[in-house]
Amino acid sequence: MDLYQLFKTRTPIIGVVHLLPLPTSPRWGGSLKAVTDRAEQEATALASGGVDGLIVENFFDAPFTKNQVDPAVVSAMTVVVQRIQNLVTLPVGLNVLRNDGKSAMAIASCVRAQFIRVNILTGVMATDQGLIEGEAHQLLRYRRELGSDVKILADVLVKHARPLSSPNLTVAVKDTIERGLADGVILSGWATGSPPNLEDLELACGAAAGTPVFIGSGANWENIGTLMQAANGVIVSSSLKRHDQISQPIDPIRVSQFVEAAHRNWNSKGESKSSSSIKLHS
Repeated sequence: MDLYQLFKTRTPIIGVVHLLPLPTSPRWGGSLKAVTDRAEQEATALASGGVDGLIVENFFDAPFTKNQVDPAVVSAMTVVVQRIQNLVTLPVGLNVLRNDGKSAMAIASCVRAQFIRVNILTGVMATDQGLIEGEAHQLLRYRRELGSDVKILADVLVKHARPLSSPNLTVAVKDTIERGLADGVILSGWATGSPPNLEDLELACGAAAGTPVFIGSGANWENIGTLMQAANGVIVSSSLKRHDQISQPIDPIRVSQFVEAAHRNWNSKGESKSSSSIKLHS
């Protein structure tokens, strides 16, 4: 996976658009326009603040189904992603929670999105949705059937979950890449807003042997410089919300602060950022 080719930088910042509750979810509000308006606002805030990519996820659909989501969710996410693509020029990805990689791959392939996030690609995890088994064999074959080149970013020992066994992190990373064929791996803390520790990131990068490793949770403007010493990119949302509240929309000022903090660290290593990826459509 060539990060520069995809994101126009070797150290991408991927901002998350948390969708309001979608049709069939317990808190669905009845208006897809409200969902789309909020998503467009957040995508614009992230893009204008300088992130290198976006990932759209049905975050507020909790409690989540553990595998296949309702077709209405797929339809709604497709509409929203297309609206975002018409608004900003950034690469866009999808995460269909809790673990519907097949729907994410279908949407991404149809709307020409660039990547998806899969929480559990290999192994078995105990989660608040029950036991979830990775289905790498189905997802990779489905991608081939679609003739798609959508990249798969896969969590390793994902947050809000516990492995049934006690796998070594190095083994888990290697299995996700070598046996699950992930294009990149994601390392998170134990929960949303909780960062991985630096030692685990270093172990993951060593095991990944050149495959990109992303920080998947808990990054903020204070710790990003430290965390990025041992990672290739970051996926961020919680610390960019207004008033530091997860239910609030993205705050463009917080986005700018985060991006500036990240770039201060990267520029000291000689990494320069292309401005072409953050231009909005006129």
